[in-house]
Amino acid sequence: MHQTCFRMTRPAPLTFGLAALLLILSVGVAAAGGPAARTGEQLYLAACAHCHGVDGRGVPAEQLALPVPIRDFTDCRFAPREPDSDWFAVMHEGGPARAFHRTMPAFGDALTSEELQLALTHVRTFCAEKSWPRGELNFPKALITEKAFPEDELLVVSSVALEGDGAVSNKVIYEKRFGARNQIELVVPFAARDRADGSWQGGLGDMAFAYKRVLAANWRTGTIVSLTGELVFPTGSETRGFGSGCFTVEPFVTFGQALPADSFVQFQGGFGIPIDDEADNEAFWRTALGKTFTQGISGRSWTPMVEILGSRELADGKSTDWDVVPQLQVSLSQRQHILFNVGVRLPVTDTGPRRTQLVMYLLWDWFDGGFLEGW
Repeated sequence: MHQTCFRMTRPAPLTFGLAALLLILSVGVAAAGGPAARTGEQLYLAACAHCHGVDGRGVPAEQLALPVPIRDFTDCRFAPREPDSDWFAVMHEGGPARAFHRTMPAFGDALTSEELQLALTHVRTFCAEKSWPRGELNFPKALITEKAFPEDELLVVSSVALEGDGAVSNKVIYEKRFGARNQIELVVPFAARDRADGSWQGGLGDMAFAYKRVLAANWRTGTIVSLTGELVFPTGSETRGFGSGCFTVEPFVTFGQALPADSFVQFQGGFGIPIDDEADNEAFWRTALGKTFTQGISGRSWTPMVEILGSRELADGKSTDWDVVPQLQVSLSQRQHILFNVGVRLPVTDTGPRRTQLVMYLLWDWFDGGFLEGW
């Protein structure tokens, strides 16, 4: 997300209000006056350039006597990753709409939605490196299916057995984006299960490291495709049931496609290849379908999704396992960088040994701010 500003002589609330009022009135007059501000560039120069600069790099905060720095719109590490809807919410309702500083005024009463979109389109031109995938391709994260968009996130994922013996599995996932289309990922799992004597036993699971590369991304068609390679280490105890006992390589492809009315579909397909002659290879495929509902322009987002999961060991006599996972993701923070998702993993086949599980995650998009910020 981004912040903007206006000139002031001292950082006092009265000065903020008067300056914002004058700026909004001047922009409104210019927009209503006809030829003074019709194109996106003209609207940007009239409404935004005073603080963000003609070139989008931002005027130094101390020069404007501002308490917050100005974001650099030419910085491709920041600008492309947010979708138009997030930019529009701040432009329309001001910085507080996404828990940013009040020095970003609201232009919703001074400019029409069409004019705001024109100005935003011009802002998009400041990032000259077009290889960075746009935020419109960052579809909501499903519980199981991986997504194609590279991220800076921290997730805590938990699953609880709802049938049979008690069992709780957890994993912490750290994701770090670097460059335009690359991401590394570290997974640290740990679990606990009910023993025969009624006590609980816990332990570390098999840790994993992954590298993701975006192969294609087109925000106009709403399509993104990535290739990921993951290496799973045998750090968990096989005798206690917390690990496989061997290294496993998991190559997979991920695909995301925007659909009409804020809907989307995501797909992940690949193989699990144990580095052990006695273990069987496995193929897996996962599909997530969902739709996002937003309360107003800048309110809380709700995303119901359903996943269909399939897997099969590549050996004679093995059958395919199918699961269905209905779920609901909701944004918790006003900045929408803290998300919660909860669902139920329902086995469709082989329901004897495979039990129903409650699955949930807490997601922190740490690039957009600290965990305690933006509420």
